[in-house]
Amino acid sequence: MISYETAVKILSDCGCNQNVIEHCLTVSSLSVRTAQKLFASGKSVDVELVRIGSVLHDLGRARTHAVDHAAVGAGMAVELGLDPRIVQIIKRHIGGGISRREAKDLGLPDDDYIPVTIEEKIVAHCDNLMRGTELISVDECISRMRSRNMSKGGIDRVRALADEIGVC
Repeated sequence: MISYETAVKILSDCGCNQNVIEHCLTVSSLSVRTAQKLFASGKSVDVELVRIGSVLHDLGRARTHAVDHAAVGAGMAVELGLDPRIVQIIKRHIGGGISRREAKDLGLPDDDYIPVTIEEKIVAHCDNLMRGTELISVDECISRMRSRNMSKGGIDRVRALADEIGVC
């Protein structure tokens, strides 16, 4: 596993803007606190994987700010030889996930982008709760999704993640 410092350097070296890096570090901080709470309550969580995966979740924003930044970032992570678990966190962090059918409709590579592991779910959930570096509520997140005409399935998945992961 790469170090936190190396993960931050990767964001910078790949060309992420400072505001993207600050967002990633804020998501990481919230994700780690959430993972530690879940671990303390008896859940099996790899806190270090959450730390590094959350730092790198928006790696693809070095190249695009469209919804495909998750797929682009996952591809970049593969090119960099990163741990496949980190690649999956990057690929599956968008909202509550994107189904294979929704991915096709969005023009994404044919794949399922729904978070599966607890680590993927934590990063996706904590990212949903951040607007830049500002913490927002689940209701605010869902309201934003509705205003952007996001699918009911996507909104339902965000609510389900919030119910599963809990308050951060």
